[in-house]
Amino acid sequence: MDVLVIGSGIAGLSAALRADASARVLVVTKGELADGATRLAQGGIAGAVGPGDTPAAHAADTLAAGAGLAEPEAVRVLCEEGPERIAELIALGVAFDRTDGPGSPHALGLEGAHGRPRILHAGGDATGLAIETALVAAVRARGIPVREQAALVDLVVEDGAVRGARFLAADGRELTVRAGAVVLATGGAGQLYAHTTNPAVATGDGMAAARRAGARLADLEFCQFHPTALAAGSGAGSFLVSEAVRGEGALLRDAHGDRFMPRIDPRAELAPRDVVARAIVQVMQAQGGRPVLLDATAIGPAGIDADERARLLARRFPTIDAAVRAAGFDWAREGVPVTPAAHYMMGGILTDLDGRTTVPGLFAAGECARTGVHGANRLASNSLLEGTVFGARAADAALAEARTAAVAAGFLAAAERPQLAEATAPDHRSTARPGTAAAGTDQGASASRDWTRAQLQELMWRQVGLLRTGAELEEAARILATWAPPAPTTLAALEDRNLLHLARCVVEAALARPGSVGAHHRRDAADDPVPAHPQDAPKREAASAAAREPDPSFPRGDELVDLPPLPSPRPLQPTR
Repeated sequence: MDVLVIGSGIAGLSAALRADASARVLVVTKGELADGATRLAQGGIAGAVGPGDTPAAHAADTLAAGAGLAEPEAVRVLCEEGPERIAELIALGVAFDRTDGPGSPHALGLEGAHGRPRILHAGGDATGLAIETALVAAVRARGIPVREQAALVDLVVEDGAVRGARFLAADGRELTVRAGAVVLATGGAGQLYAHTTNPAVATGDGMAAARRAGARLADLEFCQFHPTALAAGSGAGSFLVSEAVRGEGALLRDAHGDRFMPRIDPRAELAPRDVVARAIVQVMQAQGGRPVLLDATAIGPAGIDADERARLLARRFPTIDAAVRAAGFDWAREGVPVTPAAHYMMGGILTDLDGRTTVPGLFAAGECARTGVHGANRLASNSLLEGTVFGARAADAALAEARTAAVAAGFLAAAERPQLAEATAPDHRSTARPGTAAAGTDQGASASRDWTRAQLQELMWRQVGLLRTGAELEEAARILATWAPPAPTTLAALEDRNLLHLARCVVEAALARPGSVGAHHRRDAADDPVPAHPQDAPKREAASAAAREPDPSFPRGDELVDLPPLPSPRPLQPTR
């Protein structure tokens, strides 16, 4: 292979389609081609595509949401190149919603911390599925080779450069793929936490493998907790209720039915995600762990009755509507219990603006990469945009690397595209450089393998969650140090090894940042003095007089140091 792409979400498939135009490409994915987080994305994809909107305005909102740590040049690239990448998605067949049928303008939604409506949706709340379906169809139509059901074990490192990867196939065989360049697009690591909106495959495989190969990781202390996951049923805290619902007018209420966001931030329910999520946690702790309520009964034109509102919600949010009703709630008439849940990693494999990591031959894009566009808190609906923008950029850079590597190592000896069976021939020899496979995992004879993934997830949720203290982080580090990684002989063991590796990295990063900023909130420390960007986001007019002034009586920030760690949400049952 010239370019090996690992992962099949929007970043991976965008990279594969871009590179396939002039090189031999192979896509390898742990599950099925359409699995992963992209297909679950409800909120949409942000872009300056509407009348009066500009990339500069989008960039200003992105920088403001990033709490002073987003990198201006990375944000500029994201926002300026985003509209062209969105146009390419439309050309591939993604049918974004329109205001009044075919030929009418695209319907643009508003989400938290955006200064204007700029969110494109497809199928109401099925944007990710529409994008993933179109990308998969394009990959199939192009005949790009795909290897499904093969999990990344480790990267092949030769003479200090990545030249392929080893995989564990579903049948237990080990496969080795050699390539001139490798693009990691393996997604995030939401499975670190007991409650996450991420799919089961999100175990941080690419980040952990990159670290073992010598690549630098950065900003792992910044895990975004989405404010509103459905807190009902056995899967409480796993089904996302899109921010677009609040963008349409839904309100957040405590167990007494009172709004609380107007007392926290003048943008109320449309404040940045880190602000809203912390506020919800504070309210949950004050009411014994009970979820807060998402009230959608104000959505829609004034004067409509509940039956008409129910039909409106079903049209605008068909996926959410089905899940809420399956849980037994009539959200046209009553509040729905919600809780924060781990959602997105702002940090990851350190890259430049072309996806290059600190190891030659290795590139990364999407959630597994730390490009600098998100800073300490990701702006809503920027993740799909990041995947397509930087997936394409990583592909271009990987192609250049592969051509250079091919001349030196002969990877382009065959003129024709090899058969998939040849490209993924079984190889039981270890091709990792000495010491690489065990990097960051050998904890000595005293470490114990007597731990479970559920224990790790609960530890991370309670000690390294949305609100943290130094003592909690140190205790988590102590416990994690006593656990030994399993030998990666099965998929579950491989994932557990990666989760343990990343859990230690996250805790280490969190301990290294003693102040609070964005999604990293230390209850025992003051806010970090992060620099302010000159491009301040436009101030949104508050929805009501109550939203304009914070209530000094409401507990905020450092006043919460006495509260216990965030409890697991107590699922509510329907009131009927």
